[in-house]
Amino acid sequence: MIDLRKMEQFVAVAEERHFHRAANRLGMSQPPLTVAIRKLEEDLGIELLDRGQNRVLGLTAAGLTFLREARETLRQADHAITTARDTAAGRTGLIRLGYVGSALYGRLPDTIREFRNARPHVRLELREATTASQIAGLRGGSLDAGVIIPPIAQTAGIELRDFDKDKLSIALPSDHHLADKDDLCLPDIADEDFVLWPMVEGRGFHLQVIRLCAEAGFVPRVTQEAHGIHAVLSLVAVGAGVAIVPESMQQFRPGQVTYRSIAAAGADFPLCLAVLEPSPATAAFVKMAS
Repeated sequence: MIDLRKMEQFVAVAEERHFHRAANRLGMSQPPLTVAIRKLEEDLGIELLDRGQNRVLGLTAAGLTFLREARETLRQADHAITTARDTAAGRTGLIRLGYVGSALYGRLPDTIREFRNARPHVRLELREATTASQIAGLRGGSLDAGVIIPPIAQTAGIELRDFDKDKLSIALPSDHHLADKDDLCLPDIADEDFVLWPMVEGRGFHLQVIRLCAEAGFVPRVTQEAHGIHAVLSLVAVGAGVAIVPESMQQFRPGQVTYRSIAAAGADFPLCLAVLEPSPATAAFVKMAS
């Protein structure tokens, strides 16, 4: 087997066309270099150099071919080393990032922009998904990190980091009879049809909505369920019912949906960054985002 060091020595001699200058370039004395090139030719069973006393008069046809291939091999080896080091340091790689829909209206876009500027060689794939789908993706290996709404049912092995904060608000069709009521509060919508997403898709958010309604003295009459906050609000926009949604979503369909803040205690909720056995690139993202 011909090791990389022998290739590097041959390339130096071939480029310098002089053993002494090549030895200086390599940081070694000339005699061992001369022996090394002789040994290389013996191992290959061919002559690579046309020699003078201390000079290289030229390269044989085989030497020219070997020089071209040796340069490429050394370039590939250097690339492999650099890539491995960049991967270990989190400077390159792939992060498949899930997020609940409302996260895109908070600090997530700025975080993504900051990370991409700092680590331009890390590929970031974004996937909107419910909390339950993200946890399944983390456990199944299809996601590397997720922005979720806690709590989650099974926490074993999953690390949660504080990421953002949001607050619940009332959403109703803009032509709804309560849309112009400035002091709208939860008891006002007790008799309305509700659009909500299934508890299995977002246990923490679902339970918080039910708890707020219960504290206001009623149980919401859920007539439509939708998977994801954008779907919920799309149904509100077409008059399917009212909903309780993250306040950050007020930028979504403002001409079709009217939003009213909820002043009740307990309307705030956190968003967390969830990871499971993060890669170096994912760990770098978590560090920047936390």
